[in-house]
Amino acid sequence: MTTNTQTLLLLPGDGIGPEVTEEARRVAVHVAPDLQIESAFFGGVSYDQFGTPLTEEVMNSARKADAILMGAVGGPQWDSVPRDKRPEAALLAMRKNLDVYANLRPAFCFPALAGASALKRELVEGLDIMIVRELTSGVYFGQPKTIETLPNGERRGIDTQSYTTSEIRRVAARAFELARGRTRTSKFAGVLSCEKSNVMESGLLWREEVTKLHAEQYSDVKLDHMLADAAAMHLVKAPKDINVLLADNLFGDILSDEASMLTGSIGMLPSAALGDPGTPGLYEPVHGSAPDIAGKNIANPIAAILSLEMAMRWSLNRADIADRIFAAVAKALDAGARTADLGGSMSTRQMADAILRHL
Repeated sequence: MTTNTQTLLLLPGDGIGPEVTEEARRVAVHVAPDLQIESAFFGGVSYDQFGTPLTEEVMNSARKADAILMGAVGGPQWDSVPRDKRPEAALLAMRKNLDVYANLRPAFCFPALAGASALKRELVEGLDIMIVRELTSGVYFGQPKTIETLPNGERRGIDTQSYTTSEIRRVAARAFELARGRTRTSKFAGVLSCEKSNVMESGLLWREEVTKLHAEQYSDVKLDHMLADAAAMHLVKAPKDINVLLADNLFGDILSDEASMLTGSIGMLPSAALGDPGTPGLYEPVHGSAPDIAGKNIANPIAAILSLEMAMRWSLNRADIADRIFAAVAKALDAGARTADLGGSMSTRQMADAILRHL
């Protein structure tokens, strides 16, 4: 596909989503003026407008786009809405319908922010972890999933953790391929696969299938296994030991949020959700909708801007533009640009302006 026909679908969502994605849009217009940018309702605002958090029209637009950049969804005003109509249901449905099974969540500590980490500077300086989380299966999608009333009147909630061989192997393959392109000399220099094989059958299957795939196709990549709870401890003990961390949907969700605090702020971290070749990538900040600060123009837009950077790199094949965006963010931080979450006083717009000045 030629660059002048590439389409970026913008789904601002709820809370601070519209604020941060607007700044990402400004950056996109600046660095790629030929990119066609479309926008649509998604999440809670879509429910308010159309009675559903994800319309079929928006889903069709997503399938036709080259990349989708999302803000965040959810907020307390939708807590009483039926679960299948809540904003979060739109996010899960979008991931499932596009079959974007590999969630890439980099945890990179910019040198200027090493002092803002929750850990000591020496533990995070030079930090560069890629977390690969399985995104379209596991406990979030497994059936049965229900709340039932027992004969004695007690209520019981049921969620089912379920994985198949193919679901495990395809996301593990993505992790191994990423590790091949990331030369590291750390303790876990290749892929560190995390599960709970000691107490979960799905975890045992995960370990067995990752091990088999490694032996069959990726024996040149170092493979280590670790229980997910031990990995959580290692992330705060010696995070630079880890290169590529592979985990299922639930543990990947938890471990990547933990890793975000190593970088200075959850407002710094982007993510990519990728499927098979030809599938549009889904890009979004790791942070949530933050309704307590929505509309105040103080949210950090960097995670959204770096999500755009990932879209340029992974879906739009514009690595040169991605490099420029990443460098501009680093230069702005080096120059002292800080929003409130980083200990500064810049507004959302001012932070984006600082980045644009270095583009």
